[in-house]
Amino acid sequence: MRQASIRDVAETAGVSVGTVSNVLNNPAKVSESTIARVSDAIASLGFVRNDAARQLRGGDSRVIGLIILDGGNPFFTDVARGAEAAAEESGRVILLGNSDQLVEREAHYLDLFDERRVMGILISPVGDVSDRLRRLRLRGMPAVLVDRRADLTEFSSVSVDDVRGGYLATEHLLDLGRRRIAFVGGPADLQQVADRLAGARAAVADAPGATLEVVDIPALTVQNGREAAAAIVRRPAADRPDAIFAANDLAAMGVLQALVMQGDLRVPDDVALIGYDDIDFARAAVVPLSSVRQPSALIGQTAVEILRDEADDPARAPRQIVFEPELVVRESTARGGSSAR
Repeated sequence: MRQASIRDVAETAGVSVGTVSNVLNNPAKVSESTIARVSDAIASLGFVRNDAARQLRGGDSRVIGLIILDGGNPFFTDVARGAEAAAEESGRVILLGNSDQLVEREAHYLDLFDERRVMGILISPVGDVSDRLRRLRLRGMPAVLVDRRADLTEFSSVSVDDVRGGYLATEHLLDLGRRRIAFVGGPADLQQVADRLAGARAAVADAPGATLEVVDIPALTVQNGREAAAAIVRRPAADRPDAIFAANDLAAMGVLQALVMQGDLRVPDDVALIGYDDIDFARAAVVPLSSVRQPSALIGQTAVEILRDEADDPARAPRQIVFEPELVVRESTARGGSSAR
């Protein structure tokens, strides 16, 4: 005689499989009347919960895999801290992987988490991982995109409106009277960079007489920002921008270092400078750096909460959470602020 399955219980009780799972694993989420119906179905069918089989299907329910884009960026460190705090509240732990913006490293961590059969995966993807995430979900492993809005609504995501953030940063520079804006960022195929640039283009389009120059860099690092700014300083004065929007704070700090060390341009008098992320180092720079703030810890926390909900109820509809960025003005763009050579 075939042993009754959890699906048989759900059909007999007239509820979803996810509801039966909650009755078995998270009864506080289910009403007493539903618990009674499911319990009656379990008793009538003789359903026996097989924890060993459940563990094989579900893997290690205490571990959540998190893949970040850049372990050297304090923004992602703060995202991981938020995720860790939320995971700890539910008795889980975070297993962290750093793709370093490399597709092959991203694939390695996805393979590793698949082998470990983690409860679920949080990922800030380098490229398109939709097919891989679909296969993992079929194996009972949900995934949530972090710092990237899902292109397909079949996946949940937690992100910031980077187009809006790029607009805010550039609009601020334009409001200062700057008209020759340089955008320092890259790689161009990184969605966050593309979105911030799109916002910058929109702001410049709304400002008559303003121009936007794109200075491509291979990665958002201090060194690449420094090299980009050094090249700008070497130009004739008439060809230099009067404002720079760097696609993250690390690149902005590199720009600031080059401007200060070479001494030809003052910040903010000659060149106003703004970054993105509002990491702790931004306010501690030699000229405190204006930036666009993202709620980094809240992003990680929210992603874990969504992942936990989807693990408890696989039939739950995906959610796309988009936070609003916030402009933070400091001396690097302040009118009459201190300047450095």
